[in-house]
This record gives sequence, structure tokens and C-alpha cells, in this order.
Amino acid sequence: MSHKTGIKSNNELLNFFAKCKKKSSKYRLVKVSIINEELALGCYKEVSKKDWESDFDKCIGSVIEENVPCYILYRLDEINKAVDSYYWMLISWIPDTATIREKMIYASTKSTLKQEFNTGNLKEEYHSTNLEEMSLDGYKKNKVFQQATTPLTQREQEINEMRRTEIKTNIGIDSRHQTMSGLNCPVSEASQQAIRDIQRGSYNYLQFEIDLDQEEINITKAESIEVTKLSSMMPTDHARFHIYFFKHYYEGDYQESFVFIYSMASNCSVKERMMYSSCKAPFLDKIHTLGINFTKKLEVDDPSEVTEENLLSELYPKKTLHRQQFAKPAPPSRAGPRRIIK
Repeated sequence: MSHKTGIKSNNELLNFFAKCKKKSSKYRLVKVSIINEELALGCYKEVSKKDWESDFDKCIGSVIEENVPCYILYRLDEINKAVDSYYWMLISWIPDTATIREKMIYASTKSTLKQEFNTGNLKEEYHSTNLEEMSLDGYKKNKVFQQATTPLTQREQEINEMRRTEIKTNIGIDSRHQTMSGLNCPVSEASQQAIRDIQRGSYNYLQFEIDLDQEEINITKAESIEVTKLSSMMPTDHARFHIYFFKHYYEGDYQESFVFIYSMASNCSVKERMMYSSCKAPFLDKIHTLGINFTKKLEVDDPSEVTEENLLSELYPKKTLHRQQFAKPAPPSRAGPRRIIK
């Protein structure tokens, strides 16, 4: 699924946005839902207290439905001097109980909502998946947690900046071996949400493709499957990235392992091969920042090789009990024949 779903705001919502962005507006909250393949106005609340924190729990609690995702635009008290109107917070309410399709659509449409409301009017964003987080206390705790995250070193910041702005090419003398490395394709909102969801146990398998035109990584499948069906999920005519949460037993003990698989069909185009091989490392870095540490990373060109037996052998390679003992070379003789130098 692409990062843009084609879903846009209807005229009623766009007109209401214009009212909200006026400095004289009294609106505190705007609920936006996706209805009939368009962004639509759900409901709204007016300012009732002196500050936004005092209004937060009452306003949010009155519009949230436990199992139904939505967006909430919540007005803060700070003025955006550049446009002479209030700043707003964008809240994405996507509960764990929502369907996979709903999660993907809401995650993928958020960028459109931001553009149509005007990104410059948004002071911050907040994403929540359970009701406890949809409170002022939950919001503040989340903010403290985000601020407490270990800051990047100067070198890490420089590396991230280079990855965002540069495409490095390495072209060899032999034109048959042209490669491109370090291409940091953006990861769509829906893909990032799916990565978070697999950690919560919503499903155990994700598949990603690279949009070769937009140069973006998108989620194509998010399901719960048995390991015996894993190979059938891999296309035989295109490359893909896969994440599989492998639950299994080894020597009587229950184990859980995240496995990353890069599948590359033999008949892929040169461009597709280059894009996938170049984007793999930055994509793995992004997944790591989202909280997943892989026990094993695999590359396969034949999906039939992806079996439970082979996965186990990769995770737990057998130790060689009888290793070949190589003869130790004899040390050089100290008293060799005298060399004659003319």
C-alpha cells in the first residue's frame, strides 16, 4: 500500500478547517474520521476552560470510541505568529483492536490530513493505541519518555543527516558491476505502524516492497501465518523484505525470535536488485529504532528454502564435534645452509 491512499478531505471538512484556523475561532477540538473513502468531520468541541490542559480529558474522553480509529485536532494556547492563529496538536487514535486495514489506511492518510489542515499550524503530533494513553496524564508520561530517550551523538546525527540527504554511488571500472549503496528510502507511515503492531502481537508476518518510482518502502502484507506458509508469501518474480516473528521450541524450551528475510527472485530487473540491496541496511537501522532487534537476518533467492527446519538450523547452527586438525608447519631451521652472496 502506498503512503498516500488517495483519500482526501470533503468540502465540509475543508471549510471547517478554515474556520478553525482563524484567530477568533473558539474551537478546541475537531474529530476527523475516514468515511466512504474520504476524510470527514466527525464532531467538534469549543473552548470551555482557560487553558488546553484543563479541557483535555473532558474533550478527548467525550469523542473517543474504544475500538474505532480517528484523528483529533486539538487546539493549544500558543499563537503561531507566522500565520497569526493558534497552534494545534494532531492526535492519531488507532487502537490495537482496529483491523489491519483500518490501521494501514489511517496511518497512510495522515500525511494528507496534515497537508490539508496546513502542517505549519501543527505544533506536535501524538499517537495512541490504548485508552489509558488518551488522557492528559498519559500524554505527559509519553512525552517524558520520549525526552528521556538517549540523545544521538554528534557523529550519529551527522550520519543520519547524510542518509537523509545523500545518495552515494559506487561505479566500478567494469560497467557490468555498477552498484549503488547507502540509499535511505523513506519508510511510509503505514509501514512504521505495522512494525509497531507486530511487536504488540497484532500479527507475526510483515512484507514490504519498494516503490521504485517514489523510492519509498511500503507495507504490502500484514498477517498471522504458520511458519509452513512463510515460503508461499514470497513472490517468485520480485524482491521483498520480510519480518517474521518466529515462535518455536528448541531443546524443550519455548523461544521467540524476530527474523528478517530479504528475498530476491532470480528474474528481477537490475534496477530492482540495486534498489533493494542499497536500501536494506538503512531499512534495518530504521526497524531497530522502532524497537525490533533481529535474532537472524537471511537472504534467499529461492522461497522453497524458507522452511521451519532451515530456520531452526540458522538460529541454532550445529556445532562440529570433530574438527580437522591441521598439521602445524615446522619452524624454520636456525642452522640452514650458508648463503653465498657475490
